[in-house]
Amino acid sequence: MLEIEVKARAHHQKVKELLKGMGADFIGVQHHRDTYFNAPHRDFANTDEALRIRAVNGRSVMTYKGKKLDTISKTREELETEVDGGTTRSILLALGFHESGVVRKTREIFRYDNIIICLDNVGSLGEFIEVEIIAESDIQSHRKRIFSFLEKFDIQEKDSIRTSYLEMLLEQGAGK
Repeated sequence: MLEIEVKARAHHQKVKELLKGMGADFIGVQHHRDTYFNAPHRDFANTDEALRIRAVNGRSVMTYKGKKLDTISKTREELETEVDGGTTRSILLALGFHESGVVRKTREIFRYDNIIICLDNVGSLGEFIEVEIIAESDIQSHRKRIFSFLEKFDIQEKDSIRTSYLEMLLEQGAGK
């Protein structure tokens, strides 16, 4: 499966009012602790990949994100599986992987048709919107639909951010 995703800065109150007016469904609030790992045999920062363990509501999921597939969005292959977070961390460390940083965020999730809208508050980084569609193919068509949706919030393609939260935090010296 492909995660076709666009991220941009957004003022959450304004976005929530518009989502409510559109009839979007509020799914819930989650508190994420994302621990990212780097491999001993290649540097994921150079290969544009990511490996993380996400802890949310007493549950942990390990996610591998492949290389970004275009230069506009954050579209990439994504593989996930539920894990025991502590045991999986220990296995990765034993295999020579190392922690490259931690991202903590509060996420409010909405659904509109088959579009998932996430409003992320990432501490010192501020407020963001992530809009995604999960699909098997047709990246361009889905990406176009996402940007058309974002225009309702005065967010244009030029506002898209491809930099990860971890990269932003590491640039601030706050990701560890």
